[in-house]
Amino acid sequence: MTHQGTADPWGIQREWIDADELPQVVPAETVALMRAAIGTPPDDLEERAPVVTRPGRSTGLAGDVTCEDGSRRRLEDVVPDDFPLGYHWLTTEAGTRRRLIVSPGRCWLPDEQTWGWSVQLYGALSTSSCGIGDLADLRTLREWTEDEGGGFLLVNPLHATAPVLPQESSPYLPATRRFRNPLYLRLEDVPGVEQVLTGTDLPPAPLPGTVDRDAAWVRKQSVLRGAFEARGTDAPGFLRWRREQGAALEEYACWAMLAEEHGGDWHTWPEDLRDPHGPAVRRLAGERADDVTFHAWLQWLLAEQLRAATGALTVIQDLPIGVSGGGADSWAWQGVLADGITVGCPPDALNSNGQDWGSPPLTPWRLRLADYAPFIESVRATIAGAGGIRIDHVMGLFRLWWIPDGEVATAGCYVRYPSEDLLDIVCLESHRAQAVVVGEDLGTVEDGVLEALAERNIASYRVLWFEDDEPSTWPALSLATVTTHDLPTVAGLWSGSDVDDVLASSDMAESDVRAGRAELLERLGRAGVAPGAPVSDVVAAAYRRLGGARSLLLALSLEDALLEQRRPNVPGTTADQRDNWSIPLPVPLDHLSAQTSPAALLAGLRAGQSGD
Repeated sequence: MTHQGTADPWGIQREWIDADELPQVVPAETVALMRAAIGTPPDDLEERAPVVTRPGRSTGLAGDVTCEDGSRRRLEDVVPDDFPLGYHWLTTEAGTRRRLIVSPGRCWLPDEQTWGWSVQLYGALSTSSCGIGDLADLRTLREWTEDEGGGFLLVNPLHATAPVLPQESSPYLPATRRFRNPLYLRLEDVPGVEQVLTGTDLPPAPLPGTVDRDAAWVRKQSVLRGAFEARGTDAPGFLRWRREQGAALEEYACWAMLAEEHGGDWHTWPEDLRDPHGPAVRRLAGERADDVTFHAWLQWLLAEQLRAATGALTVIQDLPIGVSGGGADSWAWQGVLADGITVGCPPDALNSNGQDWGSPPLTPWRLRLADYAPFIESVRATIAGAGGIRIDHVMGLFRLWWIPDGEVATAGCYVRYPSEDLLDIVCLESHRAQAVVVGEDLGTVEDGVLEALAERNIASYRVLWFEDDEPSTWPALSLATVTTHDLPTVAGLWSGSDVDDVLASSDMAESDVRAGRAELLERLGRAGVAPGAPVSDVVAAAYRRLGGARSLLLALSLEDALLEQRRPNVPGTTADQRDNWSIPLPVPLDHLSAQTSPAALLAGLRAGQSGD
């Protein structure tokens, strides 16, 4: 736990407490570099920035409000209790027009405890998958979960990457947080595909091995193009849906069209195409309208297939902390994202060297002057159609670790964000979508963060591998789990293979890695497992202990259910070192019902819930 620190006018926190409770001071040269990247906030920022508030609160302002629905209200300082929630416009007495965002201040919550599977969808292949888990596989998982009495699925980010080779493997470095990845489309469910494919055209799922996104994209892109040319725009509902999405969809589709020709990083494009609102881009969008329409059509397909996949089950989608520096959102929001900076975290329990996640950060004061649109659109799009959102590294709504390009992660510093506003925006979007919100709060957490999340009904994280307290004492407003995608599976920990994996793929000190395993084994021992026990018994025991938690959400790892030894990701490693985010489940989804290990895990969980 660290202490809340003050920041200078640029938002830079000069003094902070690290994960070992040691005080740190940011060097002056780092401060100077960060100030240059941030830029000087304008003197009238507070008079121009949006007002984010709640009913019953004082705003210190008076004026006429044009509400979201077109109605008009008068504001006299305090927001009335019956004031409509939403995104409005306030014209102050001084004639200044400002965004007025009225939030309920609390997120929506389900009524009772439930359990669900956490799954890396790309790795959840069936024998009908085209080399990568897809939305039809998500439907299979949903139906299986419902049959077993589960209430949700927790999935990796499904956001789009650049439509080029090589495909980005990390779901946490997407090109956009507003649109989804066409790799997740099930081809047989695409209108017009029957005119392109025969029944034997699709290859079997590559089990075991790795997920080959490049091969999957080459195959799917060809088939999708053919289906689009056969009958794409004839599909009922597409044109109306496209109109409803507005300018954001057209901008993304235009970026995707340009990326296909010029590459996935807009910084390398011809100079006249780097401005999304410039005449060259407008001209090309008109000349290649069919190509723009194709990419918009793919997004419609994704929305339709996701709706069919989720049904009435809650699917908690993951919101990454950022986007690729050369992607669609970076192109659209130039000037709002900081140049020459990436975000990550200082050394902590996950990685003793710190981490650099490769995403450029939103500049706090520029985000405010953009009326928070980049954040609002990202949250709304990630929630859409599924009923839940997991905010990766939720501490980033309070402060983010900025790292200068070319420097190691430890050379960074914290920059603070307008957390009160951002959290209330999350509450508003949750309220509108009736969506549960989970904040991933693992790592270096400063004082006040957990309290701020709890006040707004944002569920925190509780991971068995990290907790010394018994699960029965964990807060009810939490998501409880044994492990995460960045941590060892039960089988990998028990066998010792995870240590070998980490040492072979990272530069972490062997002593740190082995000490970490010893600590986790000690926690696992509290579940009552004996040395030499079969791994299936160890998994059941771990989840029996988890079942004692009173947490609102109990997330069960599908890797654990299938006794997979490899974790999805080793933090701080690269694609050259390890097949991160590319490891398929060891069993095709079609064969899940024939497996005994998931049933044993669920039996252990239920025994823990009943106190047996």
